[in-house]
Amino acid sequence: MAQDLQAVIFDLDGVITDTAEYHFRAWKALSDELGIAFTREFNEQLKGISRMESLEKILALGGQQEQYNNKEKALLAKRKNDYYCRLIEEITPNNILPGITEFIAGIKGHGKRIGLASASKNAFTVMNRLELTTQFDTIVDAATIRKGKPDPEIFLRAAGQLGVEPAACIGIEDAEAGIASIKAAGMFAVGIGNADRLAQADLVYRTTAELRYCEIESAFFQKYKRQ
Repeated sequence: MAQDLQAVIFDLDGVITDTAEYHFRAWKALSDELGIAFTREFNEQLKGISRMESLEKILALGGQQEQYNNKEKALLAKRKNDYYCRLIEEITPNNILPGITEFIAGIKGHGKRIGLASASKNAFTVMNRLELTTQFDTIVDAATIRKGKPDPEIFLRAAGQLGVEPAACIGIEDAEAGIASIKAAGMFAVGIGNADRLAQADLVYRTTAELRYCEIESAFFQKYKRQ
């Protein structure tokens, strides 16, 4: 069955800019205060999931998940976010990942709509600092949804706000949870990173510099042509 392509929906962290280092440094600062040995390897498990889910994983790592009530956990999460907000003050348009500016221009040049679906509650702040907010037709962040990735809610919300059907969308992610979210929403999934780790994606690129609109559009149409 033929399917029109109407929109491209981006993740933020690891796709448009790399804020992973800022998240790592903020979680590391909190973990050090709690006496939990937090490593870059463990940090990989936090990509694409919510702040509270990340906190629960870190507390479990240190065997401290039962030491705090929900109010105390909320305060810990806020402390991490305060660290992170201070760190992202360093972000400028120079932090846009390679190829993204050109890729966005290619999407707009083909008359397609553009959305953002980010697990970060600071998505608007980061996008403003990157000076990209006006380039996007809609932005959905974790502050406006009930269920985080891998639940499809955030990508479905973005498609709804764009006024398009999910099947007419391409989603772009660098995390396993994000790819699972895109697929659960019924969208074509493009992964950025390790092909084995992102095996559920329809198409995978090693880096953002390799993104080409026409190539992705062709793969999208080929998928629906086979169905």
